[in-house]
Amino acid sequence: MGFDRICGTCCAAESTEMTGTFGAASTALVHEMFFPMYVVKVSDFLEMTGPPAAHAELQAKGLLHQWRPEMFVIFVSHQWLSFEHPDPKGEQASFLRAALRNVINGTTQVEMDMVTESGGPGFPCEGRRWIAGGYLFLDWFAIPQVTARAAGVNEDVVKSDAAKAVQSIPAYVEVANIFLGLVCPLQHYETGSICNFSSWLSRGWCRAELWCHVLSNKPDTRVIVIHSKLEVEFMFALNWQHNSISNGQFTVESDRAVVVQLGHLALQSKIQYLSQKGPLWAYRFYSALIPRLFKQETAAARSTSPQHFVELFRFPNFKAAVEDTSSMNGVLCALFAGDAEMLRLLGQQRADMNGRLHGLETLGYFDSQTPLMAALKSQQESEVISALLEMRADVDLKSRTYIKCTYLVRSPEHVKDATTHHSLTDLGPAVDRVRRDFLDSSVHVI
Repeated sequence: MGFDRICGTCCAAESTEMTGTFGAASTALVHEMFFPMYVVKVSDFLEMTGPPAAHAELQAKGLLHQWRPEMFVIFVSHQWLSFEHPDPKGEQASFLRAALRNVINGTTQVEMDMVTESGGPGFPCEGRRWIAGGYLFLDWFAIPQVTARAAGVNEDVVKSDAAKAVQSIPAYVEVANIFLGLVCPLQHYETGSICNFSSWLSRGWCRAELWCHVLSNKPDTRVIVIHSKLEVEFMFALNWQHNSISNGQFTVESDRAVVVQLGHLALQSKIQYLSQKGPLWAYRFYSALIPRLFKQETAAARSTSPQHFVELFRFPNFKAAVEDTSSMNGVLCALFAGDAEMLRLLGQQRADMNGRLHGLETLGYFDSQTPLMAALKSQQESEVISALLEMRADVDLKSRTYIKCTYLVRSPEHVKDATTHHSLTDLGPAVDRVRRDFLDSSVHVI
């Protein structure tokens, strides 16, 4: 069946240019490309079988193409299944081929994740056409390797090119149109551990790739994850915020400091771009993330003066920060920055600690939720939760989907904060049990 027939009339009038919703970054690259980006046509990849071939073999067969700006590129982020080869039996590649075929022919829809399925744009119909005519970046394809001694091969040059290509991965992510996490559950050949979405998200380099995509200036920075041949969905927007690069797992420990700096560069560039181009709410949100994501100080150490606060978040004065009702008002700026003392100062001036959130759905915070809900979802420290409760944040308020704060609690400390300040009678025996656990000092994980 032809692609146009599958897609229907909604694609009939689409331009053949690979632009639109999934455009590449609209400004000069933040990250430097030290080595050319090599990609494989999706159509060629779909014809391959078995374990993925290495860079040199694909190059010899004429299947590698050097990236050009007009190409529509899918960056595939994945976890290696072996120390020497990413996919010794071609299991990951098989899943990827099947999933791509299913998306292209319409068998599989790219679904919203369970939490956000009611909001945000879906996968565009023309996206299937772009994928079918696009190119694939996979590290094993794109990065030169010394896999065997061969006549005429200068191994030192290959190693040097490989190092440059690895350094260029953030730039490769930045120019790609779609970021795809390949996270089908498979067993690692040496360790025996299961490689899946959770393990992929725990890897420092995978987090760095994710951050470089999410913090780029592309029109659409959502992430698509492939869980199986038939399960393809957008990743929940909060996942990257909960997984800092600095706490990721690195095979080579010396990579940590270098890769953290790549993430810092990506965030600083994002803030600089938003500072110049807007919107203001986005500038405030990403500016607020810096202390928690990189400095890793306690909430008490993040406290700042009112003057510095209004300058950083661009309020006319402190009174304006108190009275602001925009998507990123004063309360939310202090909350996401983890500044408990600033929350208290705002509350003492009667800033609304129960104002309903709006306009932050693309970041994972849904309309009608409250600042306390946002604090719990963003996994703020106990001092921040306590400050909100002290300033009259109401744990009993419900969102439009009837969610209460108690549903969003993810740590024993947060339960203790809430139960200390409020009576959670709606949970009855469940709260009594939690209280008993705390009294017995036996709560470790919730």
